[in-house]
Amino acid sequence: MSRQDSLFPTVDTWLSNQTPLAARLRPRTLAEFVGQEHLIGPGRLLRRAIEADRLFSSLIFWGPPGSGKTTLAHIIAATTRSHFVSLSAVLSGVKDIREVVIQAQRQLAQGRRTILLIDEIHRFNKAQQDALLPHVEAGTLILIGATTENPYFEVIGPLLSRARVFVFQPLTEAQILVLLTRALTDKERGLGAYPVVAAPEALQHLARLAGGDARTALNALELAVLSTPPNSLGQIDITLAIAEESIQAQAVRYDKEADAHDDTISAFIKSVRGSDVDAALYWLARMLQAGEDPKFIVRRLLILAAEDIGLADPQALVQAVAAAQALTWVGLPEAQYHLAQATIYLALAPKSNSTQAYFRALQHLQEHGSQPVPLHLRDASRDGQALGHGQGYLYPHDFPGHYVRQAYLPDAVKGRRFYEPGTEGREPDLAAAWQDRLSTKDSKAD
Repeated sequence: MSRQDSLFPTVDTWLSNQTPLAARLRPRTLAEFVGQEHLIGPGRLLRRAIEADRLFSSLIFWGPPGSGKTTLAHIIAATTRSHFVSLSAVLSGVKDIREVVIQAQRQLAQGRRTILLIDEIHRFNKAQQDALLPHVEAGTLILIGATTENPYFEVIGPLLSRARVFVFQPLTEAQILVLLTRALTDKERGLGAYPVVAAPEALQHLARLAGGDARTALNALELAVLSTPPNSLGQIDITLAIAEESIQAQAVRYDKEADAHDDTISAFIKSVRGSDVDAALYWLARMLQAGEDPKFIVRRLLILAAEDIGLADPQALVQAVAAAQALTWVGLPEAQYHLAQATIYLALAPKSNSTQAYFRALQHLQEHGSQPVPLHLRDASRDGQALGHGQGYLYPHDFPGHYVRQAYLPDAVKGRRFYEPGTEGREPDLAAAWQDRLSTKDSKAD
């Protein structure tokens, strides 16, 4: 064996213990746990319950892969004085549930409760979930169900009503960087025994491309370290190129804190506004590939739908809202379809910026100040008789076509036009009907 080989563990040594890095580094205490501060931050309900060993009900942990659901369940297992049992919904069935229940009943007779973790509980069918229900309801066992799927769709209602759902969020890049750094420095469970020199941009690339999944990032880092031979100094250099190869994705120049971020979203917005579908899809793909927050993208689509399309195609806003809802329910990577559909629709849609009318009204208000509300438009439910509030108001539904001309602006603003109709899509028809109403002569109008 050469001196260089003796400096750090060999691949053969690693192969003798094939537990993946992500499993070896699984946090064992709340102090080691990274992320989900909204659930287990200092003073949070779930944290207090875990630390006091007082789980108040069955729990459903819902979130994307690698966000810490199973890890937190194992931390509970390590801190609780209860009997703890873990099942995988992929490998277990009703028979296994019955055996756990028998054990739980024996433990309960001795004054000890049982906590049952079921990983991937969404894979249990209705019959399997029904088998759990009476024992959860009776308090024979406390259930912790971990799932990547929406429990409101995948878990039966009676079982769900007896559990509290905690929603896990994808880890941020900063949080994944904490875990990668820990992996490189931990000599007992991590890669600290290897003389690794990792370029910051390489770790940032792994963190970004992991998509909020700590397991993906750690697996890629382990692959990079174990597959990279040492240099002449005995160091394992993890460069950006090696990180790209390890996670099977090239780095996209996209610094969220610098010009590339602002320039790319600007190019996306202008491509949609300019009705260039191909360019819009290109910039969308570039942002998602670089790890941009999809919520940021969908917010821009929502703005575009009203700012640049508006009444030329009122369905554009519906498409954008639907994409936002789909992102919430589905998440990435599947929500790429919904973001792409909304992007295509908005790019193809006729364009109108007539919503700028609001800002003209706002400018007038800022320049001229506010005017009192005309008496006939004021709330008649209070002081109607004494002060004349609401008197003279014409109720549009009492007139043909549910329309009647009357003054809706203060006298000082009367006749001022803020809205300038667009000329594309549906808006000309909507505006034409509006113009016809304005030109209607009505003897009862003010």
